[in-house]
Amino acid sequence: MQYPKKVEISEVGPRDGLQNESALINTKDKLAFIHALADAGCAQIETTSFVKPSAVPQMADAADVMSQLKQDAAVRYIVLTPNQKGLERAIENGAKAVAVFTAASQTFNQKNINATIEESLQNIEQVMSQALQKNIWVRAYISTCFACPYEGEIDPQKVVPIAQRLLDMGAHELSIGDTIGRATPNQVEALLSLLLQFYPIDQIALHFHDTRGTGLANVLTGLQMGIHKYDSSAGGLGGCPYAPGASGNIATEDLLYMLHGMGIETGIDLDKVAEASLHLAKVLGRTLPSRYLQTLQSSC
Repeated sequence: MQYPKKVEISEVGPRDGLQNESALINTKDKLAFIHALADAGCAQIETTSFVKPSAVPQMADAADVMSQLKQDAAVRYIVLTPNQKGLERAIENGAKAVAVFTAASQTFNQKNINATIEESLQNIEQVMSQALQKNIWVRAYISTCFACPYEGEIDPQKVVPIAQRLLDMGAHELSIGDTIGRATPNQVEALLSLLLQFYPIDQIALHFHDTRGTGLANVLTGLQMGIHKYDSSAGGLGGCPYAPGASGNIATEDLLYMLHGMGIETGIDLDKVAEASLHLAKVLGRTLPSRYLQTLQSSC
């Protein structure tokens, strides 16, 4: 089996990972987490989100995070911007890369952002146009590409036109999401078989949650099909406030252990990521889901 020689990991822990934590984490601890991940070699880090504080209280300090962040020139720091106001705030605070999002499920989109898929795409087009005019790099997320907590299994054919619209708008990268962790390898293969007929493999990333323990199996399927970009969250943090039952993203430590064991390069130091996660676990006052971390702790 021919696997990619190198995999690019987008570390989403500081934003997607922390947004579901009920206890507010102070800005200093968030910055320490981000800086530690950058020091570990993470070249793409989702740092925060410029959303309404009432919607996601954990991200209320987005401006402080960005203004106090010691940016490494080798790292792309991404901020989530759901609308034009969010984009303007991101730009004011020095963002050079942003992310936008929609879903493949109408019901999830309505509950998540109170808009239809079409309405969200029209909003994204305005945001992306403004971002691209300012030479800002744009990533686009499509949530619930495999299953929705409200609609059940999603037809892969529904994802294709959404992906096309986002790429036509100028998105540099698409993140195809299994928001509730229900995907299985055969579903991943079916969707990728469709997408790869039309879109460059370099523009597609996969975003898996490990709710039912299939996250790494789905990554392996992606690798077998040549995908070399994956999202993961240090410690296995994560979830979605609008997706009942969605547990954390695949843990960066678990993903790195598997990839490095397969001889696939990532440029990331596993030990340093684990150290960053263990420090955050102390801040949170609990054990994190990463199996690799749990193995480390049980052997101490």
